[in-house]
Amino acid sequence: MRLRDELPVNHPLNRVYRVGAALCGLLLLLFGCLGFADSLSSFSTSGQHIAGLSTNGLLSTISIFFGLLLVIAAAIGGNLASTVNVVVGVLFVASGFVHLFLIGREGNILDFGMSNVVFSFLMGLLVMTFGMYGRVSGGLPHDNPYWRRRHPEQAALEAADSHPHIGAAAQEPPGLPARRNRHV
Repeated sequence: MRLRDELPVNHPLNRVYRVGAALCGLLLLLFGCLGFADSLSSFSTSGQHIAGLSTNGLLSTISIFFGLLLVIAAAIGGNLASTVNVVVGVLFVASGFVHLFLIGREGNILDFGMSNVVFSFLMGLLVMTFGMYGRVSGGLPHDNPYWRRRHPEQAALEAADSHPHIGAAAQEPPGLPARRNRHV
């Protein structure tokens, strides 16, 4: 099952994906622009702080890139916004783990501190949550296309209940008791 194929473009969850991508993208754009406004050098690891996070010009550039990516995905919307949210969220969480081990070492070219690692984890989880909302859940409503894909037999039974002319007996899997129509 591919996540991008399951949700119709005009689904109400589209707003969640778009708003989540836009808010997180604007936050990253703001952080990146503040870094450039402070005229930071690209590979400085001297401990410049903006909004409580250590930064340099390279981190500001990366923040602006991912911020623009999220804002563009929000403008396009649909499944693309959800998929971009999930991918960017995974990248942020992975970056947090990598930079957790690079703190205090020469390979820390983005000048990450512990506050940056925590921010990376939180931003990654937030963006992933916006992207996975309605796609990955244990309590999906039965009209959700993901639920129907994961439970085809029960979806067929419910379709037969809502359309009695199909014939519920033809849709019943062997060994299960017949379901009664609850919509009487």
